[in-house]
Amino acid sequence: MQTLQHSLDLLRNEMGVVLSSTLFRLLVAAILGGIIGLERELRHKPAGLRTNMFICFGAAMFTVLGDELASSFGGDHTRVAAQIIPGIGFIGAGSILHSRGSVTGLTTAATLFVVASVGMAAGGGLYITAAFATGVILIALAVLGKLERQFALKSMRYSFEVVGKNTEAMLGELNRILDEERLGLQDVRAVSMDGLSRVVFGVDCVRPEHEALTLNLHQSTLFSSVNSLGGTERE
Repeated sequence: MQTLQHSLDLLRNEMGVVLSSTLFRLLVAAILGGIIGLERELRHKPAGLRTNMFICFGAAMFTVLGDELASSFGGDHTRVAAQIIPGIGFIGAGSILHSRGSVTGLTTAATLFVVASVGMAAGGGLYITAAFATGVILIALAVLGKLERQFALKSMRYSFEVVGKNTEAMLGELNRILDEERLGLQDVRAVSMDGLSRVVFGVDCVRPEHEALTLNLHQSTLFSSVNSLGGTERE
């Protein structure tokens, strides 16, 4: 009886250690993924708090399961974890949008990819590595993003509205001006009403290019009015 009781106590202690270690790894992964996701959420990005937290937690979960299943039933410890990479690649590809020659969502896809690696590190018990990677990711997203905007390195989608008398002549003039600036038209919409033509279009460019384009549009005699409708940040 004493031997049986001793064995049960040892088993209970070992299970307690395993469970506490496993739960702690998953908790760390959820927290680190949530921190990155919060930064994305505050900037109103498609992959926000829950998405990044789930991906980080899921990657940690698969890493832990791969280790536990291989220990219990035999096999390669990394087989399950190795499938995380193509799985995250599939999700990342879904976040990249292609529209008329422009691409958006690359930063979101890259963030999801590295968030999964943070989860794998946490699931493998590499807490310092996971925390360091989280810090680097936050610096890249927040600090480098501000530097890009400050030094006008970040390309944005700027929208314009021009009004004139002839739609075809206006489009020809727009193509001429944009060719000189080595820019391309995006999302062109033309409407004719009461003898006037209104053309709304977008241009992907950095701030200095936007300023030069605005000046050239105002100098054209074919446009009776030119309005800049603002810009949206692109990833």
